[in-house]
Amino acid sequence: MWDYTDKVKEHFLNPRNVGEITDADAVGEVGSLACGDALKLFIKLDENKERIVDAKFQTFGCGSAIASSSALTEMVKGKTLDEALEITNQQIADFLGGLPEEKMHCSVMGQEALEAAIAKYRGVEAPAHGHGHDHVETEGELVCKCFGLTDVFLKKVIASNKLHTAEQVTHFTKAGGACGGCIPKIKELIAEVMGEEKKAAAEKPSKLTNLRKMQLIQETLENEVRPQLWADGGDLELIDIDGSTVQVAFRKACAGCASSGYTAKFVEQKLRELVSSDITVQEVQG
Repeated sequence: MWDYTDKVKEHFLNPRNVGEITDADAVGEVGSLACGDALKLFIKLDENKERIVDAKFQTFGCGSAIASSSALTEMVKGKTLDEALEITNQQIADFLGGLPEEKMHCSVMGQEALEAAIAKYRGVEAPAHGHGHDHVETEGELVCKCFGLTDVFLKKVIASNKLHTAEQVTHFTKAGGACGGCIPKIKELIAEVMGEEKKAAAEKPSKLTNLRKMQLIQETLENEVRPQLWADGGDLELIDIDGSTVQVAFRKACAGCASSGYTAKFVEQKLRELVSSDITVQEVQG
């Protein structure tokens, strides 16, 4: 049984902005009844066509789809179209206090509907993802034939949400959730995205500002360390950064593990390799 936040339940039971805007300036439609989820988003702009003054939605989907759509319509009001385009699916989930990983595809669908609506209003091609009713042709290679999802779309979701397993990709996009024939290809895409991230991380500057050093430490922990700990049922949390001292607290299987000292050394080695050679890692109880 999935654990829903109170805010998800509230937006599911009392969804905001349900319905249709008959004179909408922009309409975005994604999903398919064949896939089980569909969302139609209506946007109304002010007289100067600068800011969103109203947004409504119609959806066919689960409680998370309704809550995500409700949240999205609240989030876009008052924003310019460019500001609205900066909304990510993770921000939709965060607005709701989080979504079960198995339901994150609902937040992705909301982001896609928003992108599709604004692209149609501007008369440009909507971002390729394969979910849409609005554009048959999609950029990239078709990976999941069951749900019509391309490699371009899947790589975007993998990178933006830092996904590391095929199961996570299925939770966020449904790709691989039917016949499963595309699972090997999804794993290849994950490896490709992770390879690109490693290459970017390897291109570290010789001198780091304090801010850049902190950013690199966080990125290395998220992209290089935590996925390996997850594989063994463990995890860690970054507690503090003081100069070159990085304090972490181990979670799940790593918490209280007799080998945590070795794990701390592994974390330190990764940070020295990818960030700075003077880093020291301290395990703390946080």
